[in-house]
This record gives sequence, C-alpha cells and structure tokens, in this order.
Amino acid sequence: MTQVTAECDDLLATIFRDTKTITVVGLSVNPARPSNDIFRFLLSRGYDCVGVNPGLAGQTIHGAPVFASLGAVDHPIDMVDIFRASDAVAGIVDEALALVPHPKIIWTQLGVIDEAAAARARAAGLTVVMDRCPKIELAR
Repeated sequence: MTQVTAECDDLLATIFRDTKTITVVGLSVNPARPSNDIFRFLLSRGYDCVGVNPGLAGQTIHGAPVFASLGAVDHPIDMVDIFRASDAVAGIVDEALALVPHPKIIWTQLGVIDEAAAARARAAGLTVVMDRCPKIELAR
C-alpha cells in the first residue's frame, strides 16, 4: 500500500477504529527517536501499547511495559508496528505468525519494506500496511 486512494483511506479508517492493542517492535527509550514519539502518540490516542526491545525488556516507556520479544507479550496483539530495518521484517513476521491468536495487522514504518514477508502475512489472513506511519495517517 503506497498510493493514497479512497479504498486505502477506508482500510486505514477501519484499522484505526478496530485496533485496540499495538505492539511497537524496535521501541526506543530515546525521546528523540521516531519510535518513541509515535509510541507516545498512540498511547495518547487511547491505544493499549506495549514495546518490544530485548535491551529494554522489563522497563516501562511512557508508563507502558517493554518485552524482549513478541512471544513474551502477555496479551493478544491487534497490530504489530515495526520500527526495524527492512531486513528484520521477515523474522518479525515469522514471530507474529507463531502467536496464537495471530495479530490482525502487520504495519511497517516509512521506508521499511519486505514484499515476501508481507505476502506470507497476507496468506495467513493478516492485513499488511507497509511504508506508512500511523501518526501521519491518523492525522490525515
């Protein structure tokens, strides 16, 4: 999904309306980092957010817990928001597909693209949004 169309807008509106829990993979404790800013923004919009960062596991950021991995998150996840390089997406998607229940959405941030991983997620019934920022899309 790279073009903005009415169909795209409808899909994004549905995602934001139906999503309750978001896990940010690659969350940074540094407030100057985009992952930290967007995490704070999503929390301020009422989403139940947790972070995934092995180096920060057990800590809290903006009052929300950080886990070592997707598999360590202690409740079902609606959306996995990926703040990692494109070459890390395949492993994260595999980890998401191992969860029971599966998340509903795989979202990759601006510039983060892995078509093969996206195809695997779609084949498993997940919605995939790539190369977009939820903060920008919610504001739009």
